[in-house]
Amino acid sequence: MLLLTLAATRIASAADLPEPVLPQGVGVNIHFVRGHERDLDLIAAAGFKFIRMDFAWGASERRQGEYNWTEYDGLTANLEKRGLRAIYILDYSNDLYEEAGGSPRHSESVAAFARWAGAAAQHFQGRRIIWEIWNEPNIVQFWKPKPDVSEYIALARAACRALREHDPHATIMAPASSEFPWAFLETVCEAGLLEQLDAFSVHPYRGPQRPPETAATDYLKLRALLERYASPEKKTLPIVSGEWGYSTHSRGVSLETQAAFLARQQLANLWQGVPLSIWYDWKNDGDDPAENEHNFGTVYPDLRPKPAFAALQVMTRELAGYRVARRLDAGQPDCYVLLLVNSAGAQKLAAWTIAGPQPASVDIGLDAPGDVAIVDGQGQPQAVNLEQTRLHLALAPLPQYITLKKPSRTL
Repeated sequence: MLLLTLAATRIASAADLPEPVLPQGVGVNIHFVRGHERDLDLIAAAGFKFIRMDFAWGASERRQGEYNWTEYDGLTANLEKRGLRAIYILDYSNDLYEEAGGSPRHSESVAAFARWAGAAAQHFQGRRIIWEIWNEPNIVQFWKPKPDVSEYIALARAACRALREHDPHATIMAPASSEFPWAFLETVCEAGLLEQLDAFSVHPYRGPQRPPETAATDYLKLRALLERYASPEKKTLPIVSGEWGYSTHSRGVSLETQAAFLARQQLANLWQGVPLSIWYDWKNDGDDPAENEHNFGTVYPDLRPKPAFAALQVMTRELAGYRVARRLDAGQPDCYVLLLVNSAGAQKLAAWTIAGPQPASVDIGLDAPGDVAIVDGQGQPQAVNLEQTRLHLALAPLPQYITLKKPSRTL
Protein backbone atom coordinates (compact mmCIF):
# COMPACT_ATOMS: atom_id res chain seq x y z
CA MET A 1 0.00 0.00 0.00
CA LEU A 2 2.87 2.39 0.73
CA LEU A 3 4.10 2.21 -2.87
CA LEU A 4 0.63 3.00 -4.20
CA THR A 5 0.25 5.95 -1.83
CA LEU A 6 3.59 7.39 -2.87
CA ALA A 7 2.74 6.90 -6.54
CA ALA A 8 -0.57 8.70 -6.16
CA THR A 9 1.15 11.60 -4.40
CA ARG A 10 3.76 11.86 -7.14
CA ILE A 11 1.21 11.87 -9.92
CA ALA A 12 -1.13 14.35 -8.24
CA SER A 13 1.69 16.88 -8.01
CA ALA A 14 2.50 16.74 -11.74
CA ALA A 15 1.51 19.50 -14.16
CA ASP A 16 -0.61 17.75 -16.80
CA LEU A 17 0.41 14.12 -16.70
CA PRO A 18 -2.29 11.46 -17.01
CA GLU A 19 -3.92 9.95 -13.98
CA PRO A 20 -2.71 6.37 -13.31
CA VAL A 21 -5.95 4.99 -14.74
CA LEU A 22 -5.95 2.71 -17.75
CA PRO A 23 -5.66 3.51 -20.57
CA GLN A 24 -4.92 7.20 -19.91
CA GLY A 25 -1.14 6.81 -19.77
CA VAL A 26 -0.75 4.29 -22.60
CA GLY A 27 1.32 5.71 -25.45
CA VAL A 28 3.32 4.84 -28.56
CA ASN A 29 6.10 6.33 -30.67
CA ILE A 30 5.35 7.32 -34.26
CA HIS A 31 7.56 8.45 -37.16
CA PHE A 32 5.30 10.67 -39.25
CA VAL A 33 3.75 14.11 -39.27
CA ARG A 34 1.68 14.54 -42.44
CA GLY A 35 -1.24 12.29 -43.36
CA HIS A 36 -1.30 8.73 -42.03
CA GLU A 37 -4.94 9.10 -41.03
CA ARG A 38 -5.43 5.33 -41.09
CA ASP A 39 -2.47 4.91 -38.73
CA LEU A 40 -4.01 7.36 -36.29
CA ASP A 41 -7.40 5.64 -36.50
CA LEU A 42 -5.78 2.33 -35.60
CA ILE A 43 -3.67 3.87 -32.85
CA ALA A 44 -6.83 5.16 -31.21
CA ALA A 45 -8.65 1.85 -31.81
CA ALA A 46 -5.88 -0.06 -30.05
CA GLY A 47 -6.43 2.02 -26.92
CA PHE A 48 -3.38 4.26 -27.06
CA LYS A 49 -3.94 7.75 -25.62
CA PHE A 50 -0.56 9.37 -26.35
CA ILE A 51 1.81 9.54 -29.26
CA ARG A 52 5.45 10.55 -28.96
CA MET A 53 7.05 12.20 -31.97
CA ASP A 54 10.17 14.20 -32.84
CA PHE A 55 9.52 17.95 -32.99
CA ALA A 56 12.46 18.70 -35.24
CA TRP A 57 14.25 22.05 -34.90
CA GLY A 58 15.80 21.94 -38.36
CA ALA A 59 12.46 21.21 -40.02
CA SER A 60 10.55 24.09 -38.42
CA GLU A 61 13.20 26.84 -38.49
CA ARG A 62 14.67 27.01 -41.99
CA ARG A 63 15.47 30.71 -41.78
CA GLN A 64 16.84 32.23 -38.62
CA GLY A 65 14.03 33.47 -36.41
CA GLU A 66 11.25 32.28 -38.75
CA TYR A 67 9.21 29.36 -37.48
CA ASN A 68 6.84 27.21 -39.52
CA TRP A 69 4.52 25.07 -37.43
CA THR A 70 2.23 23.99 -40.28
CA GLU A 71 3.04 20.28 -40.22
CA TYR A 72 2.75 20.02 -36.45
CA ASP A 73 -0.46 22.06 -36.50
CA GLY A 74 -1.88 19.40 -38.78
CA LEU A 75 -0.65 16.49 -36.68
CA THR A 76 -1.90 18.07 -33.46
CA ALA A 77 -5.35 18.63 -34.94
CA ASN A 78 -5.48 15.04 -36.22
CA LEU A 79 -4.56 13.77 -32.78
CA GLU A 80 -7.18 15.87 -31.05
CA LYS A 81 -9.90 14.54 -33.37
CA ARG A 82 -9.16 11.07 -32.03
CA GLY A 83 -8.74 11.91 -28.35
CA LEU A 84 -4.96 11.52 -28.51
CA ARG A 85 -2.36 13.70 -26.83
CA ALA A 86 1.16 14.49 -28.00
CA ILE A 87 4.58 14.24 -26.46
CA TYR A 88 6.71 16.38 -28.74
CA ILE A 89 10.46 15.91 -28.46
CA LEU A 90 12.35 19.18 -28.87
CA ASP A 91 15.38 17.80 -30.63
CA TYR A 92 18.20 17.59 -33.07
CA SER A 93 20.45 19.97 -34.86
CA ASN A 94 19.92 22.95 -37.12
CA ASP A 95 22.53 23.72 -39.76
CA LEU A 96 21.73 27.41 -39.40
CA TYR A 97 23.51 27.35 -36.05
CA GLU A 98 25.69 24.23 -35.81
CA GLU A 99 27.87 22.75 -38.53
CA ALA A 100 27.87 19.12 -39.63
CA GLY A 101 24.82 18.16 -37.59
CA GLY A 102 26.40 18.94 -34.25
CA SER A 103 24.15 19.20 -31.24
CA PRO A 104 23.56 22.73 -29.90
CA ARG A 105 26.48 23.25 -27.55
CA HIS A 106 27.71 26.76 -28.28
CA SER A 107 26.11 29.76 -26.62
CA GLU A 108 24.61 31.09 -29.85
CA SER A 109 23.02 27.79 -30.86
CA VAL A 110 21.79 27.08 -27.33
CA ALA A 111 20.12 30.49 -27.24
CA ALA A 112 18.59 29.89 -30.68
CA PHE A 113 17.27 26.48 -29.63
CA ALA A 114 15.70 28.03 -26.53
CA ARG A 115 14.05 30.80 -28.57
CA TRP A 116 12.62 28.20 -30.92
CA ALA A 117 11.37 26.04 -28.02
CA GLY A 118 9.73 29.04 -26.37
CA ALA A 119 8.03 30.04 -29.61
CA ALA A 120 6.69 26.49 -29.99
CA ALA A 121 5.31 26.52 -26.46
CA GLN A 122 3.60 29.83 -27.08
CA HIS A 123 2.12 28.68 -30.39
CA PHE A 124 0.74 25.41 -28.97
CA GLN A 125 -0.30 26.78 -25.59
CA GLY A 126 -3.46 25.14 -24.28
CA ARG A 127 -3.17 22.04 -26.49
CA ARG A 128 -2.07 19.78 -23.59
CA ILE A 129 1.22 18.89 -25.22
CA ILE A 130 3.99 17.43 -23.12
CA TRP A 131 7.40 18.81 -24.13
CA GLU A 132 10.43 16.56 -23.84
CA ILE A 133 13.90 18.08 -24.10
CA TRP A 134 15.95 16.06 -26.57
CA ASN A 135 16.10 12.33 -27.19
CA GLU A 136 18.74 10.06 -25.65
CA PRO A 137 21.45 12.72 -25.21
CA ASN A 138 23.68 10.20 -23.46
CA ILE A 139 24.51 8.27 -26.66
CA VAL A 140 26.51 9.34 -29.69
CA GLN A 141 23.73 8.60 -32.18
CA PHE A 142 21.77 11.53 -30.79
CA TRP A 143 24.31 13.92 -29.23
CA LYS A 144 27.08 14.83 -31.63
CA PRO A 145 29.99 14.83 -31.92
CA LYS A 146 29.93 12.90 -28.64
CA PRO A 147 27.78 12.88 -25.50
CA ASP A 148 28.57 15.59 -22.98
CA VAL A 149 26.33 15.86 -19.96
CA SER A 150 27.33 19.46 -19.19
CA GLU A 151 26.38 20.51 -22.72
CA TYR A 152 23.04 18.78 -22.38
CA ILE A 153 22.34 20.40 -19.01
CA ALA A 154 23.06 23.86 -20.43
CA LEU A 155 20.64 23.22 -23.29
CA ALA A 156 17.93 21.79 -21.05
CA ARG A 157 18.15 24.70 -18.61
CA ALA A 158 17.83 27.26 -21.39
CA ALA A 159 14.94 25.39 -22.99
CA CYS A 160 13.08 25.04 -19.68
CA ARG A 161 13.38 28.77 -19.00
CA ALA A 162 12.05 29.62 -22.46
CA LEU A 163 9.19 27.13 -22.23
CA ARG A 164 8.08 28.50 -18.85
CA GLU A 165 8.40 32.10 -20.00
CA HIS A 166 6.13 31.56 -23.00
CA ASP A 167 3.75 29.07 -21.35
CA PRO A 168 3.84 29.06 -17.53
CA HIS A 169 1.63 25.96 -17.52
CA ALA A 170 3.80 23.91 -19.88
CA THR A 171 4.45 20.30 -18.91
CA ILE A 172 8.14 19.48 -19.36
CA MET A 173 10.11 16.29 -19.00
CA ALA A 174 13.73 15.24 -19.51
CA PRO A 175 16.37 13.83 -19.93
CA ALA A 176 14.96 10.99 -22.08
CA SER A 177 18.06 8.88 -21.47
CA SER A 178 18.83 5.68 -23.30
CA GLU A 179 18.50 3.02 -20.58
CA PHE A 180 19.73 3.99 -17.07
CA PRO A 181 23.18 5.64 -17.44
CA TRP A 182 23.67 6.21 -13.73
CA ALA A 183 26.62 8.64 -13.87
CA PHE A 184 24.84 10.74 -16.50
CA LEU A 185 21.59 10.74 -14.53
CA GLU A 186 23.28 11.64 -11.26
CA THR A 187 25.03 14.61 -12.87
CA VAL A 188 21.71 15.84 -14.26
CA CYS A 189 20.15 15.56 -10.80
CA GLU A 190 23.11 17.11 -9.02
CA ALA A 191 23.01 20.10 -11.39
CA GLY A 192 19.53 21.04 -10.15
CA LEU A 193 17.63 20.33 -13.36
CA LEU A 194 14.95 18.48 -11.39
CA GLU A 195 13.62 21.81 -10.13
CA GLN A 196 12.61 22.80 -13.66
CA LEU A 197 10.87 19.55 -14.63
CA ASP A 198 7.40 18.07 -14.22
CA ALA A 199 8.57 14.52 -14.87
CA PHE A 200 11.82 12.61 -15.25
CA SER A 201 11.85 10.52 -18.43
CA VAL A 202 14.00 7.47 -19.09
CA HIS A 203 14.02 4.74 -21.75
CA PRO A 204 14.25 1.42 -19.85
CA TYR A 205 15.39 -0.72 -22.79
CA ARG A 206 16.79 -4.14 -21.97
CA GLY A 207 17.61 -7.34 -23.82
CA PRO A 208 15.00 -9.89 -24.92
CA GLN A 209 15.80 -12.14 -21.96
CA ARG A 210 14.91 -9.39 -19.46
CA PRO A 211 11.13 -8.92 -19.28
CA PRO A 212 9.37 -5.68 -18.30
CA GLU A 213 9.12 -6.63 -14.63
CA THR A 214 12.91 -6.38 -14.29
CA ALA A 215 12.70 -2.58 -14.55
CA ALA A 216 11.33 -2.43 -11.00
CA THR A 217 14.79 -2.41 -9.45
CA ASP A 218 15.91 0.35 -11.80
CA TYR A 219 12.91 2.48 -10.91
CA LEU A 220 13.62 2.06 -7.20
CA LYS A 221 17.25 3.09 -7.70
CA LEU A 222 16.21 6.08 -9.80
CA ARG A 223 13.61 7.13 -7.21
CA ALA A 224 16.31 7.11 -4.53
CA LEU A 225 18.53 9.24 -6.78
CA LEU A 226 15.79 11.80 -7.37
CA GLU A 227 14.98 12.01 -3.68
CA ARG A 228 18.65 12.52 -2.82
CA TYR A 229 19.05 15.62 -4.99
CA ALA A 230 15.58 17.16 -5.26
CA SER A 231 14.12 19.93 -3.15
CA PRO A 232 11.23 18.93 -0.88
CA GLU A 233 8.76 20.07 -3.54
CA LYS A 234 10.35 17.88 -6.20
CA LYS A 235 11.17 14.71 -4.25
CA THR A 236 8.03 13.06 -5.61
CA LEU A 237 8.75 14.01 -9.24
CA PRO A 238 7.05 11.38 -11.43
CA ILE A 239 9.15 8.96 -13.45
CA VAL A 240 8.00 8.42 -17.04
CA SER A 241 8.87 5.48 -19.26
CA GLY A 242 9.32 7.60 -22.36
CA GLU A 243 10.37 4.97 -24.90
CA TRP A 244 10.78 1.22 -24.59
CA GLY A 245 9.96 -1.79 -26.71
CA TYR A 246 11.06 -5.25 -27.79
CA SER A 247 11.88 -6.09 -31.39
CA THR A 248 10.61 -9.23 -33.14
CA HIS A 249 13.64 -9.51 -35.43
CA SER A 250 15.24 -12.93 -35.90
CA ARG A 251 17.39 -12.58 -32.74
CA GLY A 252 14.77 -10.77 -30.70
CA VAL A 253 11.53 -11.89 -29.08
CA SER A 254 8.78 -13.91 -30.71
CA LEU A 255 5.58 -12.25 -31.87
CA GLU A 256 3.77 -13.82 -28.92
CA THR A 257 6.37 -12.66 -26.41
CA GLN A 258 6.26 -9.12 -27.78
CA ALA A 259 2.48 -9.12 -27.28
CA ALA A 260 2.85 -10.30 -23.68
CA PHE A 261 5.62 -7.80 -22.97
CA LEU A 262 3.58 -4.87 -24.31
CA ALA A 263 0.65 -5.55 -21.99
CA ARG A 264 2.93 -6.33 -19.06
CA GLN A 265 5.06 -3.23 -19.59
CA GLN A 266 2.00 -1.05 -19.06
CA LEU A 267 0.78 -3.00 -16.03
CA ALA A 268 4.17 -3.42 -14.35
CA ASN A 269 4.99 0.26 -14.83
CA LEU A 270 1.71 1.33 -13.24
CA TRP A 271 2.39 -1.02 -10.35
CA GLN A 272 5.71 0.80 -9.87
CA GLY A 273 4.04 4.23 -9.88
CA VAL A 274 4.98 5.17 -13.47
CA PRO A 275 1.93 7.02 -14.86
CA LEU A 276 2.93 7.25 -18.53
CA SER A 277 4.53 4.52 -20.65
CA ILE A 278 5.42 4.91 -24.32
CA TRP A 279 5.86 1.75 -26.37
CA TYR A 280 8.45 1.76 -29.16
CA ASP A 281 7.00 1.72 -31.63
CA TRP A 282 3.77 1.89 -33.58
CA LYS A 283 4.72 0.32 -36.91
CA ASN A 284 7.51 -1.86 -38.20
CA ASP A 285 9.99 0.43 -39.96
CA GLY A 286 10.90 -2.07 -42.68
CA ASP A 287 10.53 -5.59 -44.01
CA ASP A 288 13.86 -7.17 -43.10
CA PRO A 289 13.20 -9.87 -40.49
CA ALA A 290 16.87 -9.81 -39.43
CA GLU A 291 17.03 -6.05 -38.83
CA ASN A 292 16.43 -5.01 -35.23
CA GLU A 293 15.12 -1.54 -36.06
CA HIS A 294 12.58 -2.88 -38.56
CA ASN A 295 10.61 -4.98 -36.09
CA PHE A 296 9.57 -3.00 -33.00
CA GLY A 297 6.07 -2.21 -34.26
CA THR A 298 2.65 -3.37 -33.13
CA VAL A 299 1.62 -3.54 -36.79
CA TYR A 300 3.42 -4.34 -40.04
CA PRO A 301 4.33 -1.62 -42.58
CA ASP A 302 1.04 -2.32 -44.42
CA LEU A 303 -0.83 -1.89 -41.08
CA ARG A 304 -1.67 -5.56 -40.65
CA PRO A 305 -1.83 -6.12 -36.88
CA LYS A 306 0.79 -8.12 -35.06
CA PRO A 307 -0.29 -10.03 -31.93
CA ALA A 308 0.92 -7.05 -29.86
CA PHE A 309 -1.84 -4.88 -31.32
CA ALA A 310 -4.55 -7.31 -30.21
CA ALA A 311 -2.96 -7.77 -26.78
CA LEU A 312 -3.01 -4.06 -26.13
CA GLN A 313 -6.55 -3.68 -27.45
CA VAL A 314 -7.82 -6.40 -25.12
CA MET A 315 -5.97 -4.96 -22.12
CA THR A 316 -7.18 -1.40 -22.65
CA ARG A 317 -10.76 -2.60 -23.19
CA GLU A 318 -10.89 -4.96 -20.22
CA LEU A 319 -9.21 -2.57 -17.76
CA ALA A 320 -10.60 0.78 -18.94
CA GLY A 321 -11.20 3.02 -15.94
CA TYR A 322 -9.17 0.88 -13.54
CA ARG A 323 -5.99 1.65 -11.61
CA VAL A 324 -3.52 -0.74 -10.02
CA ALA A 325 -4.07 -1.06 -6.28
CA ARG A 326 -1.53 -3.70 -5.31
CA ARG A 327 0.00 -7.05 -6.10
CA LEU A 328 -1.62 -10.08 -4.52
CA ASP A 329 0.15 -13.13 -3.18
CA ALA A 330 -0.17 -15.91 -5.75
CA GLY A 331 2.17 -18.23 -3.90
CA GLN A 332 5.08 -18.06 -6.35
CA PRO A 333 7.48 -15.21 -7.17
CA ASP A 334 7.14 -15.80 -10.93
CA CYS A 335 3.38 -15.29 -10.77
CA TYR A 336 1.91 -11.81 -10.91
CA VAL A 337 -1.66 -11.08 -9.87
CA LEU A 338 -2.49 -7.39 -9.70
CA LEU A 339 -5.65 -6.06 -8.08
CA LEU A 340 -7.19 -3.14 -9.95
CA VAL A 341 -10.07 -0.94 -8.83
CA ASN A 342 -12.18 1.76 -10.44
CA SER A 343 -13.80 4.88 -9.03
CA ALA A 344 -16.98 2.97 -8.17
CA GLY A 345 -15.06 0.38 -6.15
CA ALA A 346 -15.38 -2.43 -8.70
CA GLN A 347 -12.49 -4.87 -8.78
CA LYS A 348 -10.57 -6.71 -11.49
CA LEU A 349 -7.43 -8.81 -11.56
CA ALA A 350 -4.68 -8.97 -14.16
CA ALA A 351 -2.67 -12.17 -13.90
CA TRP A 352 0.36 -13.62 -15.69
CA THR A 353 3.62 -15.44 -15.21
CA ILE A 354 7.12 -14.33 -16.15
CA ALA A 355 8.11 -17.97 -16.65
CA GLY A 356 6.38 -20.66 -18.70
CA PRO A 357 2.70 -21.51 -18.21
CA GLN A 358 2.04 -22.56 -14.64
CA PRO A 359 -0.83 -22.86 -12.18
CA ALA A 360 -1.47 -20.37 -9.41
CA SER A 361 -4.23 -19.63 -6.97
CA VAL A 362 -5.41 -16.65 -4.98
CA ASP A 363 -8.02 -16.19 -2.29
CA ILE A 364 -10.57 -13.73 -3.69
CA GLY A 365 -13.12 -13.89 -0.88
CA LEU A 366 -15.92 -15.00 -3.23
CA ASP A 367 -17.30 -18.55 -3.44
CA ALA A 368 -19.80 -18.52 -6.32
CA PRO A 369 -18.35 -19.14 -9.81
CA GLY A 370 -21.07 -16.92 -11.24
CA ASP A 371 -19.48 -13.97 -9.44
CA VAL A 372 -16.31 -14.30 -11.53
CA ALA A 373 -15.63 -13.87 -15.26
CA ILE A 374 -12.28 -14.52 -16.97
CA VAL A 375 -10.99 -13.65 -20.42
CA ASP A 376 -7.56 -14.53 -21.73
CA GLY A 377 -5.16 -12.05 -23.30
CA GLN A 378 -6.83 -12.52 -26.68
CA GLY A 379 -10.23 -11.66 -25.24
CA GLN A 380 -11.60 -15.21 -25.19
CA PRO A 381 -13.78 -16.32 -22.23
CA GLN A 382 -12.22 -18.90 -19.92
CA ALA A 383 -13.71 -21.38 -17.47
CA VAL A 384 -13.79 -20.36 -13.82
CA ASN A 385 -12.21 -22.77 -11.36
CA LEU A 386 -13.27 -21.58 -7.91
CA GLU A 387 -12.83 -23.84 -4.90
CA GLN A 388 -14.49 -22.34 -1.84
CA THR A 389 -12.99 -18.82 -2.03
CA ARG A 390 -9.79 -19.79 -3.80
CA LEU A 391 -9.54 -18.99 -7.50
CA HIS A 392 -7.32 -21.41 -9.42
CA LEU A 393 -5.69 -19.96 -12.52
CA ALA A 394 -3.68 -21.39 -15.40
CA LEU A 395 -1.25 -18.52 -15.94
CA ALA A 396 0.57 -17.75 -19.18
CA PRO A 397 3.04 -15.01 -20.18
CA LEU A 398 0.18 -13.08 -21.80
CA PRO A 399 -1.97 -11.55 -19.04
CA GLN A 400 -5.53 -12.69 -18.44
CA TYR A 401 -8.21 -10.49 -16.92
CA ILE A 402 -10.60 -11.48 -14.15
CA THR A 403 -13.75 -9.54 -13.35
CA LEU A 404 -15.11 -9.83 -9.81
CA LYS A 405 -18.81 -9.16 -10.19
CA LYS A 406 -19.17 -8.58 -6.47
CA PRO A 407 -16.73 -6.55 -4.36
CA SER A 408 -14.44 -8.74 -2.32
CA ARG A 409 -13.97 -7.53 1.25
CA THR A 410 -10.85 -9.63 1.70
CA LEU A 411 -8.78 -8.15 -1.13
